[in-house]
Amino acid sequence: MRLNKLTSIALAALVGCAGLTAVAAMPATASVPAVPAPAAADFSGYQLIKLPNANVPNFTRRVLRCPAGKRVVGGGAEAQGNGAILVGSFPTDDGTGWIGIGRQIGYNDVGISVYAVCANAS
Repeated sequence: MRLNKLTSIALAALVGCAGLTAVAAMPATASVPAVPAPAAADFSGYQLIKLPNANVPNFTRRVLRCPAGKRVVGGGAEAQGNGAILVGSFPTDDGTGWIGIGRQIGYNDVGISVYAVCANAS
């Protein structure tokens, strides 16, 4: 009797899957509206800048700003030292720079370098 119950459940699952396969294979009848492409960004004046390594207290933000008239389009940070951990690497809220945060296990300070890719703002 138990075998028959399991067989019934397995057959029901197969039938259900077959039904789903048939539905998924049906051609779509509704049209999808076209989405306009975003305007091209101005990446002229591309510049890579670096805030060299410096030891700062654990969890202190090191902020690197783009030159005037430029915005950050990418960036990164590096934690240096024995047991150093990069805690955060992200753009500034206003989009004009990059932030690096780190800590070092067993020490009160950590070496942090910050990098930013800047381009003309448009």
